Order: sequence, then C-alpha cells, then structure tokens
Amino acid sequence: MGDLYVVRSKVRDLAKKKKMNLGGDAADALSREISRLVDRAAERAKANRRTTIKGRDI
Repeated sequence: MGDLYVVRSKVRDLAKKKKMNLGGDAADALSREISRLVDRAAERAKANRRTTIKGRDI
C-alpha cells in the first residue's frame, strides 16, 4: 500500500448513500487512480507550459 489520498470514512459514507459497502482494498484502488489522474494532468499542464494543474487538465 502506498500513500492514501482519500478519506476512507468519506468514501465509505458515499458508498453507503448508494446502499453499498466498501471493500478493504477500495480506498487503496481509489488512491492509485487519483495518482494516475494527477500524473496525467501534470503532463498536460507541462505541455501547456504551466506549473499549475487546472480542472481542464483532468
């Protein structure tokens, strides 16, 4: 497990609103996906000669 970028309790609450449970590995998988999104957004920002990631980069 790497760094955790999501708040497990918040994600669990969101899942419960959908009448679902959250598996133990779901928060880790979400964190990996967030990391990939930020990596891609950073590359796009760099390609546009910016050091700030904006919503349009995601």
